[in-house]
Amino acid sequence: MNKQFLSAGLALMLSLSAVAQDKNAIKFSAAINKDNAYKHLSVLASDEYEGRETGKKGAWMAADYIKKHFINVGLKGPVNGDYFQPIDMVAYNLSKMAFSLNGQTKEYGKDFVISSSTVAIGGFNFSTNEVVFAGYGLSQDGYNDYEGIDLTGKVILIFAEGNPAMETTSAPETRAARMKRMLAQQARIQYMADHKALAVIQIDPALDNMTPEMRENYSGKGQPTLKTEGSIAKMKRMKSFPSVRISTVLANEILKSAGTSVAALQQKIKSTAKPASQIIKIAVTGTAMKNEEKVRAENVLGFLEGSDPKLKDEVLVITGHYDHIGLTSSGTDKVNNGADDDGSGTTGVLMLADAFTKAKKAGKGPKRSILFMTVVGEEKGLLGSEWYSEHPVFPLEKTITDLNIDMIGRVDAAHESDPNYIYIIGSDMLSSELNATGIKANDDYVKMNLDMKHNNRTDPEQYYYRSDHYNFAKHNIPVIFYFNGIHADYHQPGDEISKINFDMLAKRAQLVYFTAWELANGAKKPAVDKNEDGTRK
Repeated sequence: MNKQFLSAGLALMLSLSAVAQDKNAIKFSAAINKDNAYKHLSVLASDEYEGRETGKKGAWMAADYIKKHFINVGLKGPVNGDYFQPIDMVAYNLSKMAFSLNGQTKEYGKDFVISSSTVAIGGFNFSTNEVVFAGYGLSQDGYNDYEGIDLTGKVILIFAEGNPAMETTSAPETRAARMKRMLAQQARIQYMADHKALAVIQIDPALDNMTPEMRENYSGKGQPTLKTEGSIAKMKRMKSFPSVRISTVLANEILKSAGTSVAALQQKIKSTAKPASQIIKIAVTGTAMKNEEKVRAENVLGFLEGSDPKLKDEVLVITGHYDHIGLTSSGTDKVNNGADDDGSGTTGVLMLADAFTKAKKAGKGPKRSILFMTVVGEEKGLLGSEWYSEHPVFPLEKTITDLNIDMIGRVDAAHESDPNYIYIIGSDMLSSELNATGIKANDDYVKMNLDMKHNNRTDPEQYYYRSDHYNFAKHNIPVIFYFNGIHADYHQPGDEISKINFDMLAKRAQLVYFTAWELANGAKKPAVDKNEDGTRK
């Protein structure tokens, strides 16, 4: 191939590239840079914000910061003139937890604990003069801890986990093994409830060395949840089956009345392969109250109206969650700063809001409207985005796409040698056109490696279902989820601003921006041409 042909070909390629790029899009993308990223993230991920846990001071501070930014850049408050969308969120918390043996009160958090998730509204109160020890609480072929025992009205004492033939191991527990163990444990409790037992006391050796994290988990505070008709009905249907976990020391105090101990019973069952069930005469009482408490939480929304009278009713949504997991109870560094998760995504939303409002002020604003929304409660189960999808400020049928930014500031182990990448998830799940738009925006402007490794419904990590975009996708709204992958500091205090790659944060945010520019100004919205299962319509 000769030089003349090469030169002509190169000129043609450069000409096509120039045509593909929008000079205005490039001009206003300048607001999305590493300096602005640092300006926002250094505040949101600071220790002062205490890890931005939903329902706590740090999250409220972050919401206020975001609101002020939306006001400063010129976005409108679309929630009846305000920027906050209040969420009806509650927590079901325990109080008055008590447990006694022969009238002697035991210490909560040391001798015994109660999980909020096992207690119905109103709580429980039980009292008995005898306890039925039923080994591992198993009823199966060849081994039945309940043989000859009528459980009706009885308080049952069992080992919290395990089985007669269980061998101890130091090997790390796999996710699948953990799920299997938890399901087995739930089945044992359900068996007792189905057979009308009064309560269960579970011997849990983990309580013998309570860590600060365990004490926090058993503080009696329930996880925040949305208060909806469905959740209210579910809570009302929940039957209270009292369940108390006790330490080995307290268990031995109970078993002493029968002249035995935890270790002796475990050895007896293992050596004989037979149950050692028996009645123990001892007075036991247990109490816990459960009450609903309001949790302050709000999504923060900023609205940029489109410039085209025919298209401005269509809305592009750009999301990121501003909450994280808050404080930890142990270690010298107690703040889970969440710089990457998802301070980086929130920062991206703030910079995009700045860029698009600058374009509008210059008379180059998007034809379609854009809703910039930072949501809360993602770490509690995608609660903020779920609330919006069920209580949308703008009709979902007019919502053309959600571009969701959740972790764009770090580099995972798979890309250490070449950080010029981003995982793209969900882009072709519902719309081939959206996928093509995202790829074209990258090719025209940013030129990153669009890693599609996790872009499928059968991905073992199930990322498609694990961030806020999914609450749009389940309503048949096309989505793209931008994600840098998991790193060693995920959900750890080490996820700090010092670990952020600000060049890549800005570049990834620019990819979202250019994709949003194409979507907001395109001749038509992305067509939904696939079903939820990925098949063609």
